[in-house]
Amino acid sequence: MLFAITLNYLRPPEEIQTQLDAHKVWLVRYIQTGNILFAGPLHSKAGGFLLAHASDQINIQNMIAEDPFYVHNLVSFDVQGTEPAIRAENFSGQWAVDAKAIPLA
Repeated sequence: MLFAITLNYLRPPEEIQTQLDAHKVWLVRYIQTGNILFAGPLHSKAGGFLLAHASDQINIQNMIAEDPFYVHNLVSFDVQGTEPAIRAENFSGQWAVDAKAIPLA
């Protein structure tokens, strides 16, 4: 299952900065396990976004519980799960097993 996760900053930027390096370490760890597919800041600078993969939402919640941003109550997380029905052909099928692959034009 894929999860669209939006992080919304709850604290001023200077407080976010105090945990940014630790948050990046957390991101790298879960990218290396295959749970986080990509992550980045929102253009609005009000938070961030990541796309994650896990068998269920409990695994995502456990992962989030380890994020320093969560531990220090710096962000809120909006987690939305989805089972892709279609995907671009070059989007890995390992993350969308049952999705129909659509070739690029």
